[in-house]
Amino acid sequence: MRHRSAVVVSIAVIGALSLSACGSRGEKKNADGGNNGGSDVTVVIGVDAPLTGDLSALGLGIRNSADLAVKKANEAHEVQGVKFEIKALDDTGKPAPGQQNATQLVGDSKVLGVVGPLNSSVAQSMQQIFDDANLVEVSPANTGVALSQGEQWATGQKKRPFKSYFRTATTDAVQGPFAAQFLYTDAKKTKVFLIDDQKTYGAGLAGTFKGEFTKLGGTIVGEEHVNPDDRDFSAIVTKVKNSGADAVYYGGEYPAAGPLSLQLKDAGATIPLMGGDGIQSADFIKLNPKSQGDFATAVGLPVESLDTAKKYIADYKAAGYKDAYETYGGYSYDSTWAIIQAVKNVVKDNNGKLPGSDARTAVRNAVQKVTFDGVTGTVSFDEYGDTTNKQLTVYTVKDGKWAVEKSGTFKG
Repeated sequence: MRHRSAVVVSIAVIGALSLSACGSRGEKKNADGGNNGGSDVTVVIGVDAPLTGDLSALGLGIRNSADLAVKKANEAHEVQGVKFEIKALDDTGKPAPGQQNATQLVGDSKVLGVVGPLNSSVAQSMQQIFDDANLVEVSPANTGVALSQGEQWATGQKKRPFKSYFRTATTDAVQGPFAAQFLYTDAKKTKVFLIDDQKTYGAGLAGTFKGEFTKLGGTIVGEEHVNPDDRDFSAIVTKVKNSGADAVYYGGEYPAAGPLSLQLKDAGATIPLMGGDGIQSADFIKLNPKSQGDFATAVGLPVESLDTAKKYIADYKAAGYKDAYETYGGYSYDSTWAIIQAVKNVVKDNNGKLPGSDARTAVRNAVQKVTFDGVTGTVSFDEYGDTTNKQLTVYTVKDGKWAVEKSGTFKG
């Protein structure tokens, strides 16, 4: 999503003019940032996500997965001479707190990188701040296309606006059309009522769905916009029932999508609601006990089906996190690992230590070049900073759980 709407991981490096774990113990440090005492330099990875509020189920999975990546890196001594830590910041899923967090991270000279955020609208509030400081940002969840390809991307004029922005989740230029193809071709739904929450993620997703659905021959029988905080959808439910729609497509997130779907079913409109990765959460089902048969797309393939994710799942369980890793857990782990690998390469290229100056630019440039086998598959980035992994999955609610309906690659 998110665009689904975000997480920020900040990497803090203690160089020549900053404090380190070893320095705090009175050990001597070289003027170029190296250590005489032999202790590891601390690199902090901050996480910005909705840790409280309606979207906290997703945010806590992001935070925990980033924390797990850091722990595993330290256990394996992944980067010699470097110890990683995380610093989690709460954006509550809203742009203003996210912008404040971005400013806070940039203002900390120790911070070298960021993982996050969850929401595309939050990312919009952060991008310029990070880019001005050459501070790399890797989101595990944003799907808004303009974040990486510019506002004119739909016209074919793609232009990367920020060199510091990357993501491990694929975009809505792929997710929306993939959903449209499934709903029209596989589910045989030809008349859709389109609803979005007016946020960057929701509106963008609905737009790309509409373009592909109508191209295929489907009809949009009605369109409405809601607010993300709306919970009474009686007026829209009446419009949907009178429209003759055989499905609803919702661009937005589960806190509103769950009640919307439930109210549709309660009113006798027994048609499926479909959405993007923003609704593919266990909390959608908790909010909607009548969600059987509803659909959602999610970026990538289900981690439970991937051999590459078996160790991650086992390690997550063994770590004892009380919150589920949710939709973006694997992508959060990979986003964090991308920054860890960038730090590793920077250290390697700088005679075994972090540079004492311009480290942020060095890490940003190194992220562009990383490639590794991650939890979600091969992790690498194209010229826009987008993931090269374009696979998606359609889920349906079956017996109180999200079940895989179809996986594949969008064919546009």
